[in-house]
Amino acid sequence: MLTLLAQIDSVPSPFLGGHAINRNHKRRNHKRHTEFRSMKNLWRAIRQALRQRFTILGIVVSSLIVALFWGANIGAVYPFVEVVIQNKSMHDWARERIATSKETCQTIDAKMLDLEQQLAVAESKKERISIENEMSHLTIRRDADQKVIATTEALQPYIEKYLPDDAFQTLVAIALFLVIATIVKDIFLVTNMMLVQRFSEMTTLELRNQVFEHTMKMGLGVFNKDRTGDLMSRFTGDITKIGGAIAYLFGRALREPLKAVVCLAGAFWVSWQLMLFSFMIAPIALFFTYVLAKSVKRANRRAMEESSQLFRRLLQSFNGIYAVKAYTMEKYENNRFRRTTREVYRKSMKIMFYHGLTKFSDEVLGICVVCISILAGGYLVLNQETHLFGMAMTARPLNLASLLLFYGFLIGASDPLRKLSGFLNQAQAGAAAADRIYPLLDREPAIVESKNPISIKNLHKPIIFDHVNFHYDEKEPVLQDIQLKIECGETLAIVGPNGCGKTTLANMVPRFYDPIDGRVLIGYDSLRDLNIQDLRKRIGIVTQQTILFDDTVMNNIRYGSHRASDEDVIRAAKKARAHEFIVNKLEHGYQTNVGESGGRLSGGQRQRLSLARAILRDPAIMIMDEATSQIDPESEQLIHSALQKFTADRTTIMITHRLATLTLADRILVMQEGKIVDIGTHDELASRCELYRRLYQLNFKESA
Repeated sequence: MLTLLAQIDSVPSPFLGGHAINRNHKRRNHKRHTEFRSMKNLWRAIRQALRQRFTILGIVVSSLIVALFWGANIGAVYPFVEVVIQNKSMHDWARERIATSKETCQTIDAKMLDLEQQLAVAESKKERISIENEMSHLTIRRDADQKVIATTEALQPYIEKYLPDDAFQTLVAIALFLVIATIVKDIFLVTNMMLVQRFSEMTTLELRNQVFEHTMKMGLGVFNKDRTGDLMSRFTGDITKIGGAIAYLFGRALREPLKAVVCLAGAFWVSWQLMLFSFMIAPIALFFTYVLAKSVKRANRRAMEESSQLFRRLLQSFNGIYAVKAYTMEKYENNRFRRTTREVYRKSMKIMFYHGLTKFSDEVLGICVVCISILAGGYLVLNQETHLFGMAMTARPLNLASLLLFYGFLIGASDPLRKLSGFLNQAQAGAAAADRIYPLLDREPAIVESKNPISIKNLHKPIIFDHVNFHYDEKEPVLQDIQLKIECGETLAIVGPNGCGKTTLANMVPRFYDPIDGRVLIGYDSLRDLNIQDLRKRIGIVTQQTILFDDTVMNNIRYGSHRASDEDVIRAAKKARAHEFIVNKLEHGYQTNVGESGGRLSGGQRQRLSLARAILRDPAIMIMDEATSQIDPESEQLIHSALQKFTADRTTIMITHRLATLTLADRILVMQEGKIVDIGTHDELASRCELYRRLYQLNFKESA
């Protein structure tokens, strides 16, 4: 029937058309693939965690011990009800149990002889079948009692040797056992919790470091595409959720089921038929839980996306606080933030709703199992029956102590299962988080180093752009057929309108981007064949947007060369004309903390620290992207004199619109719409290049 329906479903409908059917199939296949990939990503995190073999061994062993003592504490119900409460000792119990079972066996043997005689004279088939069934039941009962005799006789020497022959002393022994067992159980429980926390934290630590390290390998294009708030959300919230899911899976989700298994094994030992009868409604609850799983997964994924949006809103508002205040947009930002937090609230409430449904399912299942076991067990004990609805429940009639022990084990199993009610949410939250983390790890860097890179000894060679083409988007070319040779030791200035590709061209040299077509060479070697670390260590970069860290002035300058001494740092600061303001204007001099992104410094001060960092590195190639754009005119002249000495015998690429900076250049490259318009000295370009003349006149007026 299912095959037929599947064939009918695959036939193109005359109303929908074949394309619509194909789309439906694709959507279903994509959905199945997405669900499989989701669990696959979570399993990747689990496999990574499984490397901690000794920790896992400790978790499993401690969980087993906790589970065994949990069941042992519940098992103390039986001697209390069967022995102590009837004013007996374990010695009396053993003797009476053996005597009662032997008497029962004798009674059964006598009845079996009588039934054999009746079977011999029975005439009808129905009568013979009835007698044979009764004999079969009696045989099972006799075998059960014989096992009781054998087991009790095996235990009797130990009972008489180690346990007291007094009812009250037996009660004291049971109480001492409960105290000692609980202490031992809790010691191993604390050990288990510590091991699980260590397991989770080490996994989170390793995963966070792994994602950060991989992200650092990615090209600049990735950071331009990915929003900072979304990346931060993944590094903090999502990885934490994966750690939480792993902690739950190897902690409570391992420990509590073991406790339940021990209790269910005890109930199974009392009467496995009665236990299975009590759990006959479990498949219904399991199906309901499976249906809920998909909804919980979707809700968790959407909640994480909204959390990322919340991070982005916070970063935008805090980073742009100057514009917010300047344009009196506080109310607008408040409303926008409220809308985002409202969405986060709605998604969180949806998750809690599904969590509540899971609780509902678990509670109803638990109470139904208890009620069924109470009715079935009560009927068997009150009527001293061994069968229920024609099905054998026990080999011999249950007594009150056995029934209470059975109930105790069921209750002991229900508590761990109740604690697992959050398993679905934790697992699905971890799966959704893994879906957001592992795509970051699966991304291949756009800039890949050669398998056998060439180690660089020096960069005192010309830089050649050989028919270079580049684009971020295929529809919008950034660089078109760039042919350029920058001689070793030459200072080249690049000018042109905004968006003409100046910065992209300069970023090709440290290999932040690779050409789509063409090559960039240093001497005869393509940049793709060089060792990336060797290449970038020999290049100094100063950009218009200064990059400073929340650290001291000394450490920010030293960031360009970690092995530099304090004297080297001070010498570089002097060359960048930064030493004077550091010593005279900053409270703690070189030990002054510059604040987040250098927020405690002026734009010109930040620029000079960035320049000092590049000078400290003593690079063979210097790239300056509007490096003097935020420096006041008085400092600019001093810096230019320092740069004039520093750029001597160094290949220097300067992107600028400042006239004073152009005087440092040996040649000037003019670009427009990703193409080279002209190249030459200032006088040559002024005489023949219309675009350069316009830029020159415009900048001259601005400078004036």
